[in-house]
Amino acid sequence: MAKQAEQKQSKKRDWLLNWVSRHKVSGIKRRWLVNNLSIVVLLLAILFIVAGAAITGYYYDSLYTSLQSRANTSAKSFTNYMSSSLNDFYRNAEQQTLEFTEKDKIEMQVLNSSGHILYSSTGLVAGTVPATTDVNQCIETRDLASFTGYDPLTEERIMAVTAPVFQKGSDTLIGEVRYVTSLKLLDRQIAHIYLLLGGVALAVLVLIFVTNQFFIHSIVNPALKINELAHQIAKGQYGARLDMDFNDEMGELCNTLNNMSTEIARMEKLKNDFISSVSHELRTPLTAIGGWAETVENNLDDPNTVETGLAIIRKETTRLSQMVEELLDFSRLESGRMKLRTDVFDLRGDVYDALFTYHEMLRQEGMETLYSEPLTPVYINGDRDRLRQVFLNIIDNAAKYGQSGGKIDLSLAEEEGQAVVRIRDYGQGIPAEELPLVKEKFFKGSSRQRGAGIGLAVCDEIVALHGGSLDIESTYGEGTTVIIRLPLSPTGGNNETATEL
Repeated sequence: MAKQAEQKQSKKRDWLLNWVSRHKVSGIKRRWLVNNLSIVVLLLAILFIVAGAAITGYYYDSLYTSLQSRANTSAKSFTNYMSSSLNDFYRNAEQQTLEFTEKDKIEMQVLNSSGHILYSSTGLVAGTVPATTDVNQCIETRDLASFTGYDPLTEERIMAVTAPVFQKGSDTLIGEVRYVTSLKLLDRQIAHIYLLLGGVALAVLVLIFVTNQFFIHSIVNPALKINELAHQIAKGQYGARLDMDFNDEMGELCNTLNNMSTEIARMEKLKNDFISSVSHELRTPLTAIGGWAETVENNLDDPNTVETGLAIIRKETTRLSQMVEELLDFSRLESGRMKLRTDVFDLRGDVYDALFTYHEMLRQEGMETLYSEPLTPVYINGDRDRLRQVFLNIIDNAAKYGQSGGKIDLSLAEEEGQAVVRIRDYGQGIPAEELPLVKEKFFKGSSRQRGAGIGLAVCDEIVALHGGSLDIESTYGEGTTVIIRLPLSPTGGNNETATEL
């Protein structure tokens, strides 16, 4: 029972860890939310403050304008029509305050020249002095004055405007007209507006957050899968793919990664085949050398055996040296350390020498060779040793893969400012599906011939270093043609002759 409870607890703990791992905010998601939402919040805060200040200013300015208009109008009316004497002013002041119709919103007060209240529309006790600064300011400046703030007597936020009243026909100050209103309702209305603005800002923020979540998921989820694919490839699971269908940049990235994974898997297979092939190619001559060395050692009194053994040992040693040199050339090309020693020379001699090197071997194997070259020199600027290496490699391939055809054609010509070397065999040819891959490193295709699969890759790189190109044309069942194009030096000829070796 205790073991079962422990297993159950362990399953719960694993489930919780997996849930947290799935729902934790990833780095991209966190950065996006922090950066994007912080800007949005800042903009909304600025808009909230600006809009709130504008609305508050509008309401307060409107109320002040209304009170100012009332105070000016009443003061002018008293001055012009109701203040021929103090008695006339007091009588009209009482009548105006009693007949004031907006007592529930605004209080109208009439004060004497010293600032004491004479009459009030709210029935305020006469003789009291308002505690705000607008009254004294109006008396001192003999001009309109206002006050907005807390009334020291009532501790209520108010707005008051006071205008001077002069005796008719003189500049004698005989009183003031004062309008007072509470800001409680206005402040409450403005507070509601602020709440409304805050609600709108919050709704906008939530909407942006929700829409961002969808957008982030469309980026983060594929990114997580891409990261998972990268981890799989890093662990050696070459060929792993992403089954995702997007018609945007993320889709292009997924397709690129799928292609990369497929290519890595292919190159890994080629590399393994290369290692296996090289191991076999090295083991064969080494076995032959070791076996014949032992045979010679045990048959030192037999001249024929010694001569045969030493000849095989020399042959296999040369073969090993060629393989090692080919591998070294490939390494130099891959690392960019191969240097060309160039000079201007006539290419005819080097092409002919390469063919002559294989002539006897080809003759013994029953293969016919046909060579044609121009009558005049074909000058190029290149590395003679490296180019001879290319010609020898191509002729060797033609001999190996085209032996069934019994014939090799080799020609040198000038075409459109280039020296063009064509080497053709009449063997089995290359299957159409393998033709685009034959120049890639490590590729051997369906051929069972010996080799490491890097000879053509090295040749192609050497020709490219000379500013030329190496192309392969082949029809399966009819043979293969290798075309090498090299840029000419300023001089050259264009007459051709044919020589059969």
